Amino acid sequence: MTQIVMPGHTNGASGVLFVGTLVQWIDVCCGVAAMRLSAGTAVTASIDRLDFLVPVKLGDVVLLEAQVNFTHKTSMEVGCRVHTEDPRTGSRRRTTTAYLTFVATGEDGAPRHVPTLELETDDDRRRFEAGRQRRVERLRAAGRNGGDA
Repeated sequence: MTQIVMPGHTNGASGVLFVGTLVQWIDVCCGVAAMRLSAGTAVTASIDRLDFLVPVKLGDVVLLEAQVNFTHKTSMEVGCRVHTEDPRTGSRRRTTTAYLTFVATGEDGAPRHVPTLELETDDDRRRFEAGRQRRVERLRAAGRNGGDA
């Protein structure tokens, strides 16, 4: 997904992108990845991690890339990498990393099964295991030992 930072997206005086706007873009980008994998509706269940590495400024081209890292019964962890690109030079810099969890839902709004990821590369397997570990930590922090979310 690609966006451009316009004046209405910034806090005005310093020309820095509102965090809420960036979170919205991340949620949409990750939501599309979750919907594609689950072949239907998926809703945001949590944002586990959001690291802002450098500010995003007025006029920056923002490139968002999402990938499903891990699946469980009805949930999916989607990672998002955000870069900015200077439109004059094409140079890129990473600005943000995020991990979101989505739950696939049916027409009745109830959770529904998601397909298992096909792990084809070592990188796929590494991301899957890291996502599984983050799920365990998230459930432990919530006082739960298991479940579908």
